[in-house]
Amino acid sequence: MISFVHTADVHFGMENYGKIDPKTGIHSRLLDFENALNYCIDYAIEHNVDLFVFSGDAYKTAAPSPTQQKLLMRCLMRLYKAGIPIVIIVGNHDNPLSFGKANSLDVFSSLPVDGFYVISKPTSFVINTRNGPVQIVGIPWPSRNNLSLNNHIFSSASHITEYISLSVARIIEEFAKKLNPEIPAILASHITVSSGVFSGSEKRAIYGNDPVLLPSQLAIEPFDYIALGHLHRFQNLNQNGKIPLVYAGSIERIDFGERKEKKGFCHVKIKSKNETVYEFVEVPTRPFIQIDTYLQVGSDPTEQLINIIRSSNIKDSVVKIVYHVPSEMTDSVNLRVLQQECMDAIHIAGIIPIKNLEGRQRRAGAKVDMDLSSLLNTYFDSKPELKSKKDSLIQKTLELQHCCAHEEEK
Repeated sequence: MISFVHTADVHFGMENYGKIDPKTGIHSRLLDFENALNYCIDYAIEHNVDLFVFSGDAYKTAAPSPTQQKLLMRCLMRLYKAGIPIVIIVGNHDNPLSFGKANSLDVFSSLPVDGFYVISKPTSFVINTRNGPVQIVGIPWPSRNNLSLNNHIFSSASHITEYISLSVARIIEEFAKKLNPEIPAILASHITVSSGVFSGSEKRAIYGNDPVLLPSQLAIEPFDYIALGHLHRFQNLNQNGKIPLVYAGSIERIDFGERKEKKGFCHVKIKSKNETVYEFVEVPTRPFIQIDTYLQVGSDPTEQLINIIRSSNIKDSVVKIVYHVPSEMTDSVNLRVLQQECMDAIHIAGIIPIKNLEGRQRRAGAKVDMDLSSLLNTYFDSKPELKSKKDSLIQKTLELQHCCAHEEEK
């Protein structure tokens, strides 16, 4: 039996919420991501797995800071010291946009040690683990630098994207044909699958520009497991098939779009050919709490929000407060008091008021050729509060018009 951990989308460098840790001088969110990755590594070492598969996006950008590189190196070297081989797929965030520049993970392939397999171009190889050989087909993020586009210089962006998708599918099929069907095989890739569900920050990517593959182009024989990265939600896109097609998801929350999702990694066991099982292992993560409430007329709005905050467990969490203000109510919330009430939180992402405006009633249409009586009838029909006085008001107005006309004749 071959046992391995599958994870992805660490995104060291996501520092959009939090503060500088006074003990280390490092941003608290960077420490959160390091803790999450170390949880995965602790699990891998404790369960004595044969392999650690990381399916891309180690960093937020292709130019990580020295601190981010140090922390990632420190984490992965623990696996090396434990004798666990590491397969690293280069993701879209790890890839520089300029041709010829090294990606952010190239340093691991340059280390004078065995056990690091950095995949920056489509490739296939065999790793001899403590429990036998494993075949790896690695497909990094399909950037334009990885494929020859000489014949598509004047093609449209959509045509090039379609060409890249077809090329990647063809490359995977060719690698699959050359695999030994008797040896366990893993396809590890950082890619977009057509039926995948986006969750948080990656929704902001322009979906039409991503090369997209179908599940049927990935879950093919003789693969035993498809280890994917790129989408941040854990999901198996081939639940009715015998080959698991799995996004492990991100190991920490990137933004509030992921606040309700469980974060973790997969512990995979290839028991024999055509018999692969996996377990999603949840990682303890920083809570993201969004408080949504509608203020009630007649009581102090600040006190209403304080009571709701106190009823929520916000200690050491990232908090966002969204409150709806009725149209007839003035927004008099004391923001300073709310900030003091949230002192136990590690960060306040925002205190956002939403004013519920009354819809404007459209007046009944008046026409220039209407006489005064018709205009008055139209006006009072749009004023329900004057319904009981309508006839008398119209009568008095007409009498006043008659008197004015009589005076002008004199």
